[in-house]
Amino acid sequence: MLTPFERMIAKRYLWPGKGEAFIALVAGISVGVVMLSVAMLVLVMSVMGGFRAEMLDKFSGLNGHAIIQAYGGELDGWEGVLTEVRATEGVVSASPLIEQPLIAGYNGRNNAIFVRGNTAEDIASMSDKVIMGDMANVTAGSGRVALGVQLATNLGIRVGDTITIINPQGRATPFGTSIRQVGYEVGAIFEIGLYDFDETFVIMPMSDAQTLLLLGDKIGLIEVTVTDPDNVGDILGGIEQSLTGRAVIADWKTINSTLFEALEVERVAMFFVLSFMVLVASFNILSSLVMLVRAKTRDIAIMRTMGATRRSLLKIFVTTGTTIGTLGTVTGLIVGFVLLYFRNPIVNGIAAVTGVEIWDPQVRFLTSLPVRVDPWEIIGITALGIGLSFLATLYPALKASNTDPVQVLRYE
Repeated sequence: MLTPFERMIAKRYLWPGKGEAFIALVAGISVGVVMLSVAMLVLVMSVMGGFRAEMLDKFSGLNGHAIIQAYGGELDGWEGVLTEVRATEGVVSASPLIEQPLIAGYNGRNNAIFVRGNTAEDIASMSDKVIMGDMANVTAGSGRVALGVQLATNLGIRVGDTITIINPQGRATPFGTSIRQVGYEVGAIFEIGLYDFDETFVIMPMSDAQTLLLLGDKIGLIEVTVTDPDNVGDILGGIEQSLTGRAVIADWKTINSTLFEALEVERVAMFFVLSFMVLVASFNILSSLVMLVRAKTRDIAIMRTMGATRRSLLKIFVTTGTTIGTLGTVTGLIVGFVLLYFRNPIVNGIAAVTGVEIWDPQVRFLTSLPVRVDPWEIIGITALGIGLSFLATLYPALKASNTDPVQVLRYE
């Protein structure tokens, strides 16, 4: 704790006098650099965290946190496997799924697609993603399907139109394999938010998909959602052993390993690089305090002769420098949160001024700039800013506390 004397002197040194404008300028620059570096750290780390969380949420919303994929694409006795998976501790839900790459056409336009056969419950759960039509229209035997918005745009198709789905693996006839071409009415158009999915996915009831693909009562996949996505491997470890030779379990880390590993590497690299901005700011604090100590050498000597201890002088200059760092850190947090709040208008404004599409969903996978603020990251960034500021004060504070008043005032 500071004594009233130490607090008064520290407050006086935080606002240098008229003859010390250069010291005040350096201190102001120090506050500004700390503020900008902390704001950039908050902004970048929150966006990177939001990008990872948003993509995990969207991927898991479609494929769960893991999928059980049968060898050969057909899982025999899947009802028993599904029951066993649902009974596993840590599993929130499990649903049968059919997924097959095919071709769709409309008015002479063709597009590669992924046909997904879902249960009625899974189809109903996508109602909040519908932008045209109604998922209630997509029922077993109705002959209706739901399309991703980008696929509908590419084909120029609307709700109520008929899309033709082509299955090259048709029935064998005496004249060769007959390619299946089945027309389905578009009952709904949805937007998941992942460009690749919105461009290729066609969702239909499970029984309709089994008929289209000639699967009978078989399925190809079981999607699983768990309580803790980061430990999905441990949760499904027992199931994986019982499925040896029949199916393989792929979790979200494996399915999207390249993407999520790249995100993690980029996240760590950005934190490391931006941390150097805080380090540079701490050197500014150090230089401003060194100049302050040199300018106040006579005052320090006088205080020593009046009874001020070395400990008091050390606390005064440490408090002065740390206050500068704390002020910059707190201001940086505020600026960072303001930038996060107005992130999308800022991105749109830059795009409008430059004429360049900064956030292209075809490249970024997501249709908007996501953010996820991690309280522990904010605590770490705050500790980094204040901690480096504190370390930067130690040398000039020790220099001031070791000032010899006899040598300074000998010729005064």
